[in-house]
Amino acid sequence: MWQLCLSMVERLGIIVMVAFLLTRLPYFRRLIYHQEVDGMQRFIIMVIFGIFGIVGTYTGLTVRVETFEIMKWPWSLKENEALANSRVIGVVIAGLLGGWKVGLGAGLIAGIHRLFLGGFTAVACGISTMAAGAIAGIVHHRKKRANALSPRVALMVGMAAESLQMLVILLVAKPFASAWLLVEEIGIPMIIANGLGSAIFILVIRNVFQEEEKAGALQAEKAMRLAEATVHHLRNGLTPQSARAICELFIREVPSVAVAVTDRTHILAHVGAGSDHHLADEPIQTEMTRRVIETGEMMIVRDRVICGHRHCPLHKAIIAPLKRKDETIGTLKFYFHSEAELSSIAVEFVKGLSSLLSLQLEIAEAEKYYQLMKEAKIKALHAQVHPHFLFNALNTIVSCIRIDPNRARQLLVSLAYYFRKNLADATEMLSTLEEEIRHVQAYLTIEEARFQDKLRVRYEIEAGYEQMTLPTMTLQPLVENAVRHGLKHMKKGSEIVISVKAEGSMVKISVSDNGKGMTEEQLSQLLKAPIASQSGAGIGLYNVYERLKSLLGEEAELSLASEKGKGTTVQLLVPYTERKVGYAVAYSGYGRR
Repeated sequence: MWQLCLSMVERLGIIVMVAFLLTRLPYFRRLIYHQEVDGMQRFIIMVIFGIFGIVGTYTGLTVRVETFEIMKWPWSLKENEALANSRVIGVVIAGLLGGWKVGLGAGLIAGIHRLFLGGFTAVACGISTMAAGAIAGIVHHRKKRANALSPRVALMVGMAAESLQMLVILLVAKPFASAWLLVEEIGIPMIIANGLGSAIFILVIRNVFQEEEKAGALQAEKAMRLAEATVHHLRNGLTPQSARAICELFIREVPSVAVAVTDRTHILAHVGAGSDHHLADEPIQTEMTRRVIETGEMMIVRDRVICGHRHCPLHKAIIAPLKRKDETIGTLKFYFHSEAELSSIAVEFVKGLSSLLSLQLEIAEAEKYYQLMKEAKIKALHAQVHPHFLFNALNTIVSCIRIDPNRARQLLVSLAYYFRKNLADATEMLSTLEEEIRHVQAYLTIEEARFQDKLRVRYEIEAGYEQMTLPTMTLQPLVENAVRHGLKHMKKGSEIVISVKAEGSMVKISVSDNGKGMTEEQLSQLLKAPIASQSGAGIGLYNVYERLKSLLGEEAELSLASEKGKGTTVQLLVPYTERKVGYAVAYSGYGRR
């Protein structure tokens, strides 16, 4: 019995070979990875495993019941002969992989073949083979696929299927005495051998895929690590400096003799062998690189790299395109010494790297356009100066020319400074508190002339914050809003207070008026969007709020407080980004400054 067991285990090498060959089939791989396969592919798998069962039959051992003489390679059986074989392995694996339909189909193919082979156990073996496929398929559906493909489950199902075959032989095969003698002699060896064979089959295919997945995971991890390391180099796009940094990084991490990066026409960087004549800023030297740029497809150069230099040491290469929005803007090239280094793993790795770099280039381009859009938006906000302010200022100056020429001259100087500041702010994103205060003073000089001394302005500014950074045109729109909307209908006693003081690590800036105030509904809408009205109410506040968010981030805050008939206070809380300069701007008191 044990000799028979060893003889059957020796034949498990065929199982290992078949398992490995099956891993090369794409639809078989999809079954292992739990992906969908169509009906024709399932039929092909069913036929393959049915043939596998037939091979298991022919590689079995013929056993004569009376003498228990063992013979190899049975082509037909006499009435007193039976088989010790591994037929059930192919059928069990078919059911575990493809479900009961595939298992039953493979069982029908192998079982019908066994019926025609003859012997007193032909019917019993044929029936049990079909049943084994159905049982394995039921296990496939009862368990999750991943669990059904474990070696442990395969061992148990293989042993159970062979045990079922022994039981069917005892129930169906005649005469019973011969059936009993046969089962007694071959039962345990076949149960052990077929259980082990099923487990080994699953173990082989799982190990093959796990090794491939492990290798792929390592390459993916390396590619992600390299991509992460190149992010900051590509923030400004594909330049000679960024290309050089990438090449130096890649040649340390990838087993290659040289790495190069080009744009569409010139070599941006070349590191490694051949760097004596593949020089940066020179035109592209190889026809293959130009072809990759034209087609946008990766190319594997297996012949000698032809660059025009007699002693060029570069022999093999992988040239991958670098793309931005489906446009090829350059190439990434890895050079190798031998054909063996051009493995499928190396090709996929380079392909993945080029895709990641292309994505980074697209992100860098998008970031560039985002910054341009952001600056354009801020400049558009700066440009929203109310044109009727100019008309009112000119009318005020005209009225002063005859009665008070000196006052008119002062107003013209203030108006010139006001608009000069506006023009400067169209190109500058940031200014200082001192500049903002001067801008406010220029504006209020004109407005105070219009109000004919009915407007009082008070400055409460702590010393040392003159050089702190603020977005340009931060204070003037707040003051303008107070004058035009808060104090517009007041005949006397109009007052504006501008305050700057420390609050922890932040600086609190507020502009208050004692005007007509606002309702809670008006207050809640001011910072959500520009309020469309003939007078333009709310536009200044919204602009300031947008600039604060754009230039200082979420740390900056703008808040409003107002009460109907009692005035409005606009308060900014901004980070203090400059050191105190140690001197005070002594703004205090009332009236024009």
